[in-house]
Amino acid sequence: QASVLNVKESKAPERTVVVAGLPVGLVSDQLLALLVKSHFQDIQNEGGDVEDVIYPTRTKGVAYVIFKEKKVAENVIRHKKHRLARKARHAELTVSHFSDKIFSSVNAILDLSVFGKEVTLETLVKDLKKKIPSLNFSPLKPNGRISVEGSFLAVKRLKESLLVRACSLLEKDRNFTSEGRKLNRQNPQRNLQRSNNSLASVRTLVPETARSGEMLVLDTDVFLYLQHKCRSYESTLKKFHILSQEKVDGEITTICLKNIQVGSQLNNAKHVKELIEEWSHALYLKLRKETFILEGKEKKEKRMIKWACEQLSSRYPEVLINFYRAHIDIIGSSSDTYLFKKGVMKLIGQKVS
Repeated sequence: QASVLNVKESKAPERTVVVAGLPVGLVSDQLLALLVKSHFQDIQNEGGDVEDVIYPTRTKGVAYVIFKEKKVAENVIRHKKHRLARKARHAELTVSHFSDKIFSSVNAILDLSVFGKEVTLETLVKDLKKKIPSLNFSPLKPNGRISVEGSFLAVKRLKESLLVRACSLLEKDRNFTSEGRKLNRQNPQRNLQRSNNSLASVRTLVPETARSGEMLVLDTDVFLYLQHKCRSYESTLKKFHILSQEKVDGEITTICLKNIQVGSQLNNAKHVKELIEEWSHALYLKLRKETFILEGKEKKEKRMIKWACEQLSSRYPEVLINFYRAHIDIIGSSSDTYLFKKGVMKLIGQKVS
């Protein structure tokens, strides 16, 4: 099978894009490569003359498309939406710039034990394999851990699926807790025992004072972008008189929504929850994150990277810049983050790969 070496040996990395999200097992590899070539030759997709399509590769659902001109590759990356033909069920693709440093696949270790006894882990893994066939799963260990390998897009879909599952269980648990209050007078000891055994590790994310409201779980990067770059978030909370309590816990942010005004419409919080879920799903498909590592660098180089990010912030108002002690995250559309990173590299005098 072809690999990244094929691109390096072709001496055309600047004319190459990485395409992820190809449907696995739907059509033959040969037909899929032809569909990919046809798509990226189409002018409507900002495409042009394709020199070669490398597929299949070592990573399921990932192909390399080599154009005859560097400009076409850059135009394709800037094009926001890429969907294949009907034969490939209009699969949505993620297109990124090729680099010698790029990882066409990622490895992740999942700890599914956090779902507790609410989910049969073997069934959960079976469902995930069926939903995202492009991922490779290792055997499930007795402690609930499992190793997963696949493209960035496939792992992103896995993350989203698990977040949705966690949110669903939290909602179920919230409803059970509410029902438990009604039954508490009849058998308080029994209800106390059941409550303590139900998703204890996950419920620690939820503020106690907000469990009577609507609750949802978002990817932290998506939440931060929604909070800082989308005016609709704060304006909608204000419009519907909703109090939002947010708790960021690593890559997951839990949001609890409550009506501020007594006697206000009970479905306000539910309506706002549905709106936020709709926005976050759209952002999840659109956003891409690039990271500048600061840890281990000299103080002068750190200052230069921070300065470059600040200089470019006004030029790219749709890009969110998060400064941390050990790194800087830039979050935005695929084209904006690529151009932003390219601009930073130029400002600090480093070669853009």
